[in-house]
Amino acid sequence: MSKLLSSLFIFFSLSTALAQNNFNQVFSNATRPSKDNIRIEFQDSRNNKVFLPISILKGKNEGPVFTVVAGVHGFEYPPIVGVQELLREINMDSLNGTLIIIPIANTSSFFSRTSIVNPYDRVNLNGAFPGKSSGSVTQKIADFITNTIIPVSDVFLDIHGGGVNEDLIPFALFYDNQNYPEQTKKARELTEISGFEYIVSYPFTLKDNEPAKYVFKQASQDGKIALSFESGKLGNVQKDAVSFIKNGVYNMLNNMDMYDKGTAPHANLIQLNNPTYISATETGLFYSDHKAGYAVKKGDVVGYITNEFGEKLNEYTTHASGIILYKISTPPVNVDDTLFCISSSL
Repeated sequence: MSKLLSSLFIFFSLSTALAQNNFNQVFSNATRPSKDNIRIEFQDSRNNKVFLPISILKGKNEGPVFTVVAGVHGFEYPPIVGVQELLREINMDSLNGTLIIIPIANTSSFFSRTSIVNPYDRVNLNGAFPGKSSGSVTQKIADFITNTIIPVSDVFLDIHGGGVNEDLIPFALFYDNQNYPEQTKKARELTEISGFEYIVSYPFTLKDNEPAKYVFKQASQDGKIALSFESGKLGNVQKDAVSFIKNGVYNMLNNMDMYDKGTAPHANLIQLNNPTYISATETGLFYSDHKAGYAVKKGDVVGYITNEFGEKLNEYTTHASGIILYKISTPPVNVDDTLFCISSSL
């Protein structure tokens, strides 16, 4: 048995090495301008097979490496559609530096229409970082991004949106990582010029030996200029949500002297911090008249949960004053589901 396990470990380690070599070979190509689309394939011990699509766009001139990731959750469609449009629109002759674009990070979730997890191994990619080279297919994807994509990136942008059950206002966010003050300062600057009205700073308290779990938190932990967008809601493709994403990317590329296209920062920039969460303590049906973007005060009643007979089980009140960034907008909830994320003004 030990020989079999050893053989399997060698096989899957070689598979990871081949994936890295495939990416590195294309990434190190000196030809400029160039655009290459590749698929990195992964297989685990249960014979699950997945692929990771990556576009590598090398501009006419040398410059920073800017990585964009969409589709970590397969049901978050505006980020995926926005990145598709960027891939079609960007003029290679006008690009400086290199863009690494992962248009759909969780292709299995996307094509099977599962909201959060990969249907093969039931793992949420946005909780799997730093990953594991000998783990399940989702853990392998996380390991590949951690050890191959993040190290070559100067800026790492992770784009999300509200899933099928989430109401959400568009916002840009970054981690206030004091371990890397210069990178954090630049991340703040990029969010502020992104064109989003709401800018949110999240506290960073991870120790070096703690798993980051989230993809752009891994990039922040590794000392990169790391940030994220949230745009879109309710599992639909809204044109304005797609426009926010594209405009945000163009503004950042313009700021980095990588691409001459963009707009001015939002005229009414609202900076928020210290997000607080209200989680369900019961399984049942959730009711609320509040929407994402509403201002609430500490102690406000914002919703309640009933059982399947309509009997009220619990009311929920806010722990702090602030703006509702996102909330569950469909009735079914389970214990520990996030009902609200509320962020206060700086």
